[in-house]
Amino acid sequence: MFSATQKKQALELYDQFKSVTKVILLLGYPSRQALYRWIAQRDEPPKQKSAYRGKNTPEHPRHPSIEIKLATLHRCFELGEDVQYVSDEIGYSRTSIYAWRRRYIQKGAVALMNTGDDPRGKLPKGEVSSSLEMEKMKAQIQDMQLEIDILKETFEVLKKDPGVDLTTLRNQEKAVIVDALKDKYSLPILLQKLSLAKSSYYYQHRLVLSSDKYEALRGRIKALFADNLERYGYRRIHALLIREGLRVSEKIIRRIMKECALSVIFKRKKKYNSYRGEITPSVPNVIDRDFHANVPNEKWLTDITEFSIPAGKIYLSPVVDCFDGLIHCWKIGSTPDAELVNSMLDNAINILKEDEHPLLHTDRGCHYRWPGWILRMEAAGLQRSMSRKGCSPDNSACEGLFGRLKNEMFYNRDWKGVSTHQFIQILNDYLIWYNEKRIKVSLGNMSPLEYRRSLGIAA
Repeated sequence: MFSATQKKQALELYDQFKSVTKVILLLGYPSRQALYRWIAQRDEPPKQKSAYRGKNTPEHPRHPSIEIKLATLHRCFELGEDVQYVSDEIGYSRTSIYAWRRRYIQKGAVALMNTGDDPRGKLPKGEVSSSLEMEKMKAQIQDMQLEIDILKETFEVLKKDPGVDLTTLRNQEKAVIVDALKDKYSLPILLQKLSLAKSSYYYQHRLVLSSDKYEALRGRIKALFADNLERYGYRRIHALLIREGLRVSEKIIRRIMKECALSVIFKRKKKYNSYRGEITPSVPNVIDRDFHANVPNEKWLTDITEFSIPAGKIYLSPVVDCFDGLIHCWKIGSTPDAELVNSMLDNAINILKEDEHPLLHTDRGCHYRWPGWILRMEAAGLQRSMSRKGCSPDNSACEGLFGRLKNEMFYNRDWKGVSTHQFIQILNDYLIWYNEKRIKVSLGNMSPLEYRRSLGIAA
């Protein structure tokens, strides 16, 4: 602050030189803004004392309004007017002005609002509109927070996109959101926000607490899975249920089977390989992976597969008809020799009619290149076809049969204590079941024999 003598000296020099810059250079004070203010104050007529001067008068408010405080701060700290001059004009001390400034810097304009003498902290009388606006703003903030929490739950609990339209949610999903937020918000607010009737909410609760609505279906699925020796997945179980008149979504069956741990066990082992080198001239691959047949006994497939159990090894040699996958005949033995495949071929030839001469496709195993096999094929008028060397897809239809057989009958069981004779009987039973009862989706959910009977073909 400058003394009255300093102000007077500065003003006299200004009157002499008429230059603010020269006055400041000669005296070293004040700032240009302060000198301009002194000149304006000297030239202006004296101001009337404020009507609010004298804090004890009834006209002077004990607590000025926020408008007066903001106007004062604007004049003092934005326009640069002298704080003491403004204090004298408005009738409030410099200490009050600086206190207003501190509160404004710390908490903003809200800190300048008066609470009066009311211990509850309400606005003074006459400020009803401000109070209503504050309550309205609080309600809007709470509503926005509620929407944010609901969208958060749809993402975290229901695994939906964050921007999902709440009106598209099902009542069951809305009930889940209400349960997740009812500890934070009241139930009526949540129900109103989600447009969910109170009765609908409690109905969804009763569904959750009620007994399993798929209890009967669950029991039937378990029974069908067990009756088929745990060999059927959800698609074939679905087909069996349709046969019984129970139409249920495949997704529900798959979910129930997963909940009940009803799954077919898969296991892969190194398979038996009968290839022993080129011992006779090779035969072309006539079938060329075309395993479709228009009539029975048009195309046959055969191969040998191995079963290794603690009691020993067993080998299966079947003949498969490409028409419907029917296994015409099979031979089971303990050694993969010529007797195994030749006796199987003799049984297969015996079921043929005189005018039937199917194409018989094999791999390049040594059993199918020995004289005994070749002589039987020529005598019966059967055409030979062989896969390429080391190319199992050339006989994939027969390989697929072996894969299903082992997945359904062999891999998912413990064979300890089972003799080879007992195993052969189990394998025989499975092959009979495969022909007569095991349904195939490609045959309209019928077994090979059922399919032939539906076409009027004697099996």
